[in-house]
Amino acid sequence: MEREWMTGGTAAVDGVMIDGLGDVRRAHTTRVRVAVDGPVVLAVVGDCPATAQEVRDALPAVRAGRWGELIRWAGSYWVVADDGRQRFVYGDLAGIRAVYYARGEEGTQWATEPGLLGRPLVTDLPYLAARLTAGEHHWPHRSPYEEIRRVPGGFGLLLAPGTPPQLIDISGVEPVDELREGADRFGRALTEAVQHRVRAAGGVVGADLSGGLDSSAAVVLAAEAGDVHAVTYTDGYTSGEDMAFASRVAEHTGIAHTVDMGVDEQLPFSFPAGQPTGVEPVLEAAMFAMDTSYLHPVRGLPLHLTGHGGDIVLDASGSCWVRLLQDGRRREAHRQVVAFARLRNTAPGPYWKALKVAAVLSRADTLERAAQALERRPIRPEAAVAGWSWCHLGAGASWLTGYGRHQVAALLRQAARDQQPELADEFDQWAALRSVGASARGWAPYGGTLGIRPVYPYLDNQVVRAAFAVPALARRGLVAYKPLLRAALPELPDWLTSRRSKGSFTAQRIAGLARHRDQLDDLIASSPLADGGLIDPAAVSTSLAQAARGQSTTVIADLHQLIVTCWWLTGQTTKREVAAC
Repeated sequence: MEREWMTGGTAAVDGVMIDGLGDVRRAHTTRVRVAVDGPVVLAVVGDCPATAQEVRDALPAVRAGRWGELIRWAGSYWVVADDGRQRFVYGDLAGIRAVYYARGEEGTQWATEPGLLGRPLVTDLPYLAARLTAGEHHWPHRSPYEEIRRVPGGFGLLLAPGTPPQLIDISGVEPVDELREGADRFGRALTEAVQHRVRAAGGVVGADLSGGLDSSAAVVLAAEAGDVHAVTYTDGYTSGEDMAFASRVAEHTGIAHTVDMGVDEQLPFSFPAGQPTGVEPVLEAAMFAMDTSYLHPVRGLPLHLTGHGGDIVLDASGSCWVRLLQDGRRREAHRQVVAFARLRNTAPGPYWKALKVAAVLSRADTLERAAQALERRPIRPEAAVAGWSWCHLGAGASWLTGYGRHQVAALLRQAARDQQPELADEFDQWAALRSVGASARGWAPYGGTLGIRPVYPYLDNQVVRAAFAVPALARRGLVAYKPLLRAALPELPDWLTSRRSKGSFTAQRIAGLARHRDQLDDLIASSPLADGGLIDPAAVSTSLAQAARGQSTTVIADLHQLIVTCWWLTGQTTKREVAAC
């Protein structure tokens, strides 16, 4: 299955030139619609239902430089527009359709993959250590490679001769006042995102069906438009309730449904031989054996629907209560936080305290404090801090060497100077969106190997815009779970949308850590992060041993990220060694 790609300003070979755009090339099978009117050109590249006439009708926006109007169709696609004087390149709001760029002697080069930029790929080890320590969202413009930047989701790249590249905000979210006002628009956008693809496929489509709300709703919508073959993975460590809901959704829709009963060989962190590496580390790399097994029945179908990203657009984090505090609505914030904590049998005091601190401190102040903490002394692994914060130093901070702590502190201070949203809920939702977009983007090589063409309807531009138009506070249900879904799609069965629980993969990951512990210890100890003096393998080994015994579940997410990063780096090192031979 040939991957989709596009590049401009580089010496890429074996590509197809796009009419009217000079040096812009694409993969042979990548879909494109082009409209040309003299020097004005617009190309829409990828999965987009826009007709040739609709693309042509957008040429006046190109001529006037109204770049945000060029990305309001359904689907997932790149846009390249040229008005004869400057060129605009855009991926998507979530960043699934990435755009990378680098400046050289002959100007700015850009491509949808770093390897197409025609320059050596040198991994940026301090940045990767910083991601492990504080999360990738503080550096949305960086890539895992030195001197190569990525256009953040929600921005486009504007290029003009003789001037530096500019990042243009084209997020285009038009806020509404309440859930009810935005629900109808969201429901229409999500329905179109699912059903236009199913109809266009002209045959049976595949779909994930975990039993959660997100994949279940996508399957119900898809079944209304065509034939669906859903697949579900389960084993002795995953949620039996999820499996029951998946079976009930399949019965309700009358679709074909295959359940794969996993075995221990498919537990996370096995990294079987032949697994592709990809251009960046992603959590899904640890699940390749599982993916290989459960996706086999739908291999080769025209597309495969997933519920990936539903958590981000349908829900919101505790940052919505920090926003209330930022707006001076302290009493309302306290009432909601106490109710939320008590409904979940959690002490509200520590949670409320953390939110108050986040509201008082700015993003820059929080990052500066984190940098100072790293520079003062080694960080001890602690239980996860209750409540939302601009920056959590996770367990990864306790694995850093002294050199690593100073490197990460410098990057945190650099991030503090960057421009990002200063309202907590806006910052957090965009950070979360870009994270799930990176996950989807990073799974592309695995899908290609497995014969799967994934589709992420919850991450379509118009779906994201419609969701983010609804205040985060309205999407954060106290009693109801994901209230936007019920309001937007009232035709969904009540037994589905009234579900309040969510399955967990913690037990599965603990079993995987235990099964592969020795190999993982070796992987981490021999990784470039350890060789480069950034992490202490002995400290990681202690955390790994505790997690494998189920004694410290709070570090599992950080271990997961570290393991896939070390595995990815080992693959990158091997590639460089082979290339040098």
